[in-house]
Amino acid sequence: MADAAASSSSPALLVTLVTVFLGLLTFVLLALRSRASKPESSPAHATSPTDFATQPAKKSTNPKQRSLAAKKAHPQRHHHLEINMLKGHTDAVTGIAFSSNGRGIASACADRVIRVFKLDDISAKSFKFLRLNLPSGSNCPTKITFGHGSSQLVIATEGMSGTGLCMYSSASSEAATAAKEQGKPAQPEMKWELKNVHDKKGLVSLVSSPATFGSGNGGVILASSSEGTDIKLWTADTGKCLGTVDTNQLKNTMATLSPNGRFLAAAAFTADVKIWEVVYGKDNQVKEVPKVMQLKGHKSAVTWLDFTWDSERIITASKDGSIRIWNINVRYHMDEDPKCIKVFKIPTLDSKGNPVLYDRLAVSPDNQILAVTYGTTLQWLRTETGEILDTAENAHDGACPFSCGDL
Repeated sequence: MADAAASSSSPALLVTLVTVFLGLLTFVLLALRSRASKPESSPAHATSPTDFATQPAKKSTNPKQRSLAAKKAHPQRHHHLEINMLKGHTDAVTGIAFSSNGRGIASACADRVIRVFKLDDISAKSFKFLRLNLPSGSNCPTKITFGHGSSQLVIATEGMSGTGLCMYSSASSEAATAAKEQGKPAQPEMKWELKNVHDKKGLVSLVSSPATFGSGNGGVILASSSEGTDIKLWTADTGKCLGTVDTNQLKNTMATLSPNGRFLAAAAFTADVKIWEVVYGKDNQVKEVPKVMQLKGHKSAVTWLDFTWDSERIITASKDGSIRIWNINVRYHMDEDPKCIKVFKIPTLDSKGNPVLYDRLAVSPDNQILAVTYGTTLQWLRTETGEILDTAENAHDGACPFSCGDL
């Protein structure tokens, strides 16, 4: 009888134990779920460093704060083609120039400070730069260009006494040693200075180019164009005057050298562009600078011009509303005239329906794109057709005082 009772109670006992176990399991699961749904109540200082790396950042509930955070994380560009912005000057930038290898850029400022930025990575957040303070009491720098390599800087200054030119280069070995002993970087030294180089007339352009054509020795020559009618050529190394030409066109607009240093071209008050050749003798010295060509075809004054990188063509923009491309690779010594091989209209009109006046123009190394400026607007054109590729309105706060540079 006892065995029968025990055997009959065993299933009942087993069912009871299973029921109790399932009940406890359900209670535990519900408790865990409830705890997981509640916000974390641990203090902030209890969070481990690894938690900050794995937890997403909390979004600000303030729209202005979110906007500022987004701008800080992803700085907005003025234009989608804008790569970077160089900062540091405290006054208006008056001149700018790229080094021959494109890895350096020099800027002159009305605060009498020259900066040379090293462009190892054009998209970097900051750049190494050399600061050069012009002597106290010196005239204001207005133009700048590189001489031989990136270690020479030629600066044009203007003041009551007229226009001056000076060249700064690396410090001498003695000065560099003395600076090193004092724990200071060696500052560039002025190697030569010329005063009143254009009879108290201001400069409209200052350019440089290596003399690599013919018997040229590869030395860098300079061309300074006054706001009068004279243009002078100089050696970058010594400041020696190589020659003077006169446009005889009332007032110069600008002048530039071909990339190989062979030709000098000038735009002035009239519609014609005059071209001179820098002729070198057997001693590698400049022998003469005769006028060899003249570009005729525009109906009004040429506002800017530029050589192509092979020095065989010139691109001109005029007040007549047209752009012309000229082939100057001709036998001019046999009286063969340069040929206009392409003409197209300036594609942009002002508020009155007239073509805008380009005040700067530069061509890309592959001759496919023109960069032009008018006022504060920067524009890119297709060289073949004059088609507008892109436009950057208000590219600068004020009118651009310098060339838009090499592309």
